[in-house]
Amino acid sequence: MPRTIGGFMGDVFQNGWNQLNEEVSALSAPVNIQETDKSYELHVVAPGLKKEDFKLNIEGDTLQISAEQNAENKDQHDGKWIRSEFRTRSFKRSFSLNDKVDAANISAKYADGVLVVSLPKKEAGKPAAHEITVN
Repeated sequence: MPRTIGGFMGDVFQNGWNQLNEEVSALSAPVNIQETDKSYELHVVAPGLKKEDFKLNIEGDTLQISAEQNAENKDQHDGKWIRSEFRTRSFKRSFSLNDKVDAANISAKYADGVLVVSLPKKEAGKPAAHEITVN
């Protein structure tokens, strides 16, 4: 018997929607960007990871942040699995750096599920003082 549109939509919203949300969030990590007087700060929400799971690289003028976590199933119980939701989680984000960022002094820390990447601003050089002659 063919499925009705109502039955199809019910399956999507009861089963598929959660699965789709999990798959999308597994590929990305939300980021907030904050500017302070001395730096820009990226706050990457990535709960459940360890600091060893992250990889930060600079290529040219692009900062790449990625993480990969392989879920391990170490259950000691005998028997067959009825359902398993352990899976690999990874993401990769790229950010263009402008000439205001001191790329050599970028730092990062991970605590409470949030990776904070600090991009210090280059110190603005004082403009050279000089006299302007009126002609």
